[in-house]
Amino acid sequence: MSPRRNRPKAAGSSGRSAEDDHAGRYGGWQSTESWQGEDWSVRHVAGASAQGKTYRCPGCDQLIPSGVPHVVAWPEYAGVDDRRHWHKACWNAKDRRTTRVQRSRNAPRF
Repeated sequence: MSPRRNRPKAAGSSGRSAEDDHAGRYGGWQSTESWQGEDWSVRHVAGASAQGKTYRCPGCDQLIPSGVPHVVAWPEYAGVDDRRHWHKACWNAKDRRTTRVQRSRNAPRF
């Protein structure tokens, strides 16, 4: 095994490209999917990136607890305010779900 080489980087180079940013910055990978006639950006978020934050899944209307891996999806040409955090299973089942969320009798209404 050869020794580690410490070579200085080129001036002005951060060592990361724009293509690398979407893959590792938030602990997951990003792709584009087509749903309801539009293109959606879908980013898979690792649990470590979601520490200290809770979100409400639009698919099941339940909380996504802190530290749980999930999916963030938004229309391709929409702004930051249109991002929604989904459970992975809810995002995968989005075409099979009804538009109206049905709750049990004792479920809280938020």
